[in-house]
Amino acid sequence: MNPELPPAAPDVVASAVETLTSRLRKKLDAAIESYAAVPVVADGALRRVRCGQDAEVTLTPGPSGAVTDADQAVCSCLLAPRCLHRAAVLSACPVADAEAVPASEGDSAPQGTAGQAGGEPGAAAGADEEPVALTAGQVAAAAELWAAAAAVLTAGVPAAGAVPQAELLRAAHTARVAGLHRAEAAALRVLRGLRGARARHDGHRLADLVANLRELLLTTALLGSPAPQHALVGTARRAYRPAGGLRVHGVCREPVIAATGYGGVVTHLVSEDGRWFSIADVKPGGPARAKGAATATVALGSGSLDHSQLSRGGLLISGATVSSDGRLGAGKGVRATAVSGLPWTSGPLAALFARPLGEAVAERLAAAPEADPERAGQAERELVGCDLLLVGAAGEQLIARELLPGRPDTEGLLIRLAPSNGHPDLAHTANFRRLASRPGLRLRAIGRLDPDRAATLRPLAVAPLPDTEATLRLPADWKGRADLGYDRLEGVHLPPPAVVPAPDDLGAVPSDPLAQAPLWRLRRLVDVAVSGGRRAVAEPARDGDRSGGGAALRRGGFGTAADLAAGLTAEADRRTRDVFGRTGEADPDSYARAWLASAVYLAGVERALVRATWQPEPAGP
Repeated sequence: MNPELPPAAPDVVASAVETLTSRLRKKLDAAIESYAAVPVVADGALRRVRCGQDAEVTLTPGPSGAVTDADQAVCSCLLAPRCLHRAAVLSACPVADAEAVPASEGDSAPQGTAGQAGGEPGAAAGADEEPVALTAGQVAAAAELWAAAAAVLTAGVPAAGAVPQAELLRAAHTARVAGLHRAEAAALRVLRGLRGARARHDGHRLADLVANLRELLLTTALLGSPAPQHALVGTARRAYRPAGGLRVHGVCREPVIAATGYGGVVTHLVSEDGRWFSIADVKPGGPARAKGAATATVALGSGSLDHSQLSRGGLLISGATVSSDGRLGAGKGVRATAVSGLPWTSGPLAALFARPLGEAVAERLAAAPEADPERAGQAERELVGCDLLLVGAAGEQLIARELLPGRPDTEGLLIRLAPSNGHPDLAHTANFRRLASRPGLRLRAIGRLDPDRAATLRPLAVAPLPDTEATLRLPADWKGRADLGYDRLEGVHLPPPAVVPAPDDLGAVPSDPLAQAPLWRLRRLVDVAVSGGRRAVAEPARDGDRSGGGAALRRGGFGTAADLAAGLTAEADRRTRDVFGRTGEADPDSYARAWLASAVYLAGVERALVRATWQPEPAGP
């Protein structure tokens, strides 16, 4: 993928690949890699890519900035439009989101849209649980998308080149036309993950690709059930919707460094009634821009406020527009006035620290594997606040004891604090080292939980804890808080060692049931299926479990995991034979179902183990 190229609609890319001859399709992957490295010439909105002496591909994006029509991609060679150059350049373009093509800021979202900021969660959840009758076209679209996803799973990352990706794009477009918005979104996430894995992007995570493929297969499988829920269909979301008047208070800033070369900052805000919002400034530029955006002007209101001031101040907004994930828009009708901020000890900010961590985290980890990932992800992204006593350090992590609200002398959870971003241009790692030098320090922290790790919080900002000397001493212009990605803590900001009593559990480390359980054996099998394909999974079936993986799972009490692992490897190695004994094609459906069962079970058990680490240990007799 070349970020200098405009996004391209899935159907445009799929059609370009489908028109190629079988001989040209074999050359497509190499052509994509070659043309993705060619400089892109910008001429206004046009983008030109030279693919040889007699071939130049010209892309003319529409008003949305995306290539949404086949006529907007033209090649000058004699074989055009059924040429390798055009198909390769389009395949190197980023994939256009469904919302980005026709939607504009301020448009109304369809009734019943899930995950809207400021909506009525109870009503939305009830509507999502209602069964819906699918049309014949929707059933066919779901089956087509299942087949494309199963083919990708069978091939694995190394063999899932441009042609299988084009089939997935065609199926995603069919799903969109049929109104299966959740399945389409999952398919596009899988495609982006495949491209990132094949290009070996620094920001690629195999765990994300596995989760997205699990979501795609699970959604399409459940759509084929007799009475699928409305949540499986999903709804078309507009980019922004009207939200009327808002008064929001700054909480903290979060640096953003994306694998695609984008960088910037997101400022998190809370409204008077406790809803989370954000204002983002993310553009091409990578780490350098993420660092410089710390004091960039906020693109909302009069333009006299930067992100540093907003994170410690507030805004009074009229005519506000909000995206489904809580982003505040800056449309023509939006008016904003800067207002004074609130300390973390009053108003809606104080409410963040008014209940135990276990309660706040339980809400964010309550989603089941089949839940809408956008809604579940939005809940997980909401920040949590807590009062902490630093116990010590373990590698790059800090160990802290929760100080329970209203019961500071009662021992709370023992948790890990991990840097939100370890990039050397940011201050996270340096600040963690500074904090680790003062065991016994008491502070307030706001951050995001890590849903994949045992009792782990990634703090974004810290503040002094009221009514104690053993806490931070921040400069007045920091307004009582430090953004760990931008504000660098120095020795003068820490209390003298004499006023910081050593904690009773100095050196303690919280337990990690995920690391202690033998579930990693099933996790490795599920991951290898995606990263290596069906053949890689079949290998354990041929050695009769001589590695002892199944036996280890059973000894650990995970009999179901052992059965699923054995079933997956056996299905991966299963081959049919004709009457002459010749090996036939493997059944991708049975293999995909076996992998899906293992992946869903694994996600549920791991989530249960993580959820348990956030609950206080039962008191002794």
